[in-house]
Amino acid sequence: MLPTPSTSHVDYERIYEPAEDSFLLLDTISSESEKAFLQERFKLQVSGDVRRHSSSPLVVEVGTGSGVVLSFVHAHAELIFGRSDILTAGVDVNRHACKATEVTVSVAEKEQQEQVKSHGFYIGNILGDLSTPIRPGSVDVLIFNPPYVPTPDLPALPGAEDGEQTSYEVDSHLLALSYAGGADGMETTDRLLDDLPNILSKDRGCAYILLCAQNKPEEVKNRVKGLDMNFSVETVGTSGKKAGWEKLQIIRIWR
Repeated sequence: MLPTPSTSHVDYERIYEPAEDSFLLLDTISSESEKAFLQERFKLQVSGDVRRHSSSPLVVEVGTGSGVVLSFVHAHAELIFGRSDILTAGVDVNRHACKATEVTVSVAEKEQQEQVKSHGFYIGNILGDLSTPIRPGSVDVLIFNPPYVPTPDLPALPGAEDGEQTSYEVDSHLLALSYAGGADGMETTDRLLDDLPNILSKDRGCAYILLCAQNKPEEVKNRVKGLDMNFSVETVGTSGKKAGWEKLQIIRIWR
């Protein structure tokens, strides 16, 4: 197993703490089957006697939280993708999460110092709502661990009014944004899914998205296929069954 980056510096009163869902993403992306998929997708191109890489893949995690997932992919780029020229970036609505991710990536890089340099090139984190800061058609690999818990209401995005609240209220609001998913736990995920045809690169774009049983994964997969006739989708990681249901699963969407 590849080592998990340290997040001991993260303030978990404001930022989602890595849990079973985070670790399922790490295990799935670093599994032999997904490494084979990614290495084939982004392999060297051969023209005559010349071997060269395709353009450097851009990996973006939406909702980085502590940064454990993005920094893991960044730190182990060579082992996961078969190449180290991976560009990594993150997006989060929580400014504390953006700052924490920057530190987590730096820590993960330092943990690799005694080894041959194999990590990617971290561009940075952007404060923003889902895919709004992302240039259309630019993302080769998108990773999303969404707020998937069904809740009566969807928390509003952070705004100027937060300055009028107590620190406890603000921190509670930021944490709610990381787990509260509204109806069926899918309101935020649905917004991102709708934009996938626009976000992902045309020829090689793919996405890893986490779902729970209450999100009705089979319905989600059917919906994805209707977004773009070129999309394929399948479950590539699960946390096991509970009461006959897959408790958590990772779906891979690709062209």
